[in-house]
Amino acid sequence: MHFVHLHILWLLVLIPILSIGFALLTHRKRRQLESFGDPDLVNQLMPQRSTVRPVVKFVILMVTLTLLIFAAARPQYGKKEQVFKRQGIEVVIALDISNSMLAEDVAPSRLDRAKQMLSKMIDKMTDDKVGLVVFAGQSFIQLPITCDYVSAKMFLNNISPDLIKTQGTAIGDAINTSIRAFGAEQSEASRAIILITDGENHEDDALAAAKAAKEAGIHLYVIGIGKPEGAPIPIPGTNNYRKDRQGQVVVTKLNEDMCKQIAAAGEGAYIHCDNTNTAMRALEQEIDHLATAEMETTVYTDFNEQYQSFVLIALLLLVIEFFIFNRKNQLFNYEKLFQ
Repeated sequence: MHFVHLHILWLLVLIPILSIGFALLTHRKRRQLESFGDPDLVNQLMPQRSTVRPVVKFVILMVTLTLLIFAAARPQYGKKEQVFKRQGIEVVIALDISNSMLAEDVAPSRLDRAKQMLSKMIDKMTDDKVGLVVFAGQSFIQLPITCDYVSAKMFLNNISPDLIKTQGTAIGDAINTSIRAFGAEQSEASRAIILITDGENHEDDALAAAKAAKEAGIHLYVIGIGKPEGAPIPIPGTNNYRKDRQGQVVVTKLNEDMCKQIAAAGEGAYIHCDNTNTAMRALEQEIDHLATAEMETTVYTDFNEQYQSFVLIALLLLVIEFFIFNRKNQLFNYEKLFQ
């Protein structure tokens, strides 16, 4: 049990304050009546007067106020568990975040262009699952496969080359990590890896990894981003470019041949990404051809609201309080409920 608006519970201090005020007021009225004469004689002159009913009404009102304060604080207990059945595919995005992806031959940069394209792709997803792998000289799962598109876009927006200190382009390792990201559980839904890279400084056996993806029944789409003629790599926060040991400006070029070989080894498709939306449309067409399957997803939503119970009891008490009079009712003179 917890309260959404915990600060509202401070209003409970009104209960003892009002109780003290009621006790003082009751005592003052009793003293005033005693000042008129003998208490027994005064009671005979006021046969319908009740000393208990006002107290009962006040107690009911205080209990009602307490319940309403608790209701306003929104008590919640437990969690709602909802199971959704989705008809979709499973996609793992493997994104190259090596320093060469900062080149600006594709505006605003290779990495930013890739992130923009992926963000639009995620926006169009409805019932698919998506995961995120980032790689440079090594790779790791940035986001496990999920239907939470809000989290996917949040992780995507926060990606930068700073996430991996080991530079390079370990494409094979990235593909193997993407395969593991699907998990050991088998699925009838089509699975796809979207590999986005400039293909430069290729270091490991990416072709063997691509064949492993094919054998696992995973479709591999390689998106080569950049231009074959290349561009210098800017140093973030400066107007300078990265240089080699001889002091020459480093020019990074899209290794399109390598990207095509990887796609062919995985019997997938190669798509070139430039400053147009051609790559996005081509990728959408490829994904639309994949077979979908029913996927069951358990989603934990908000806590169960409990304020309704407090409100209902409070309303019931108000109704009871309304039918209790301060004075005795002649119709119930023989009833001793309040004596």
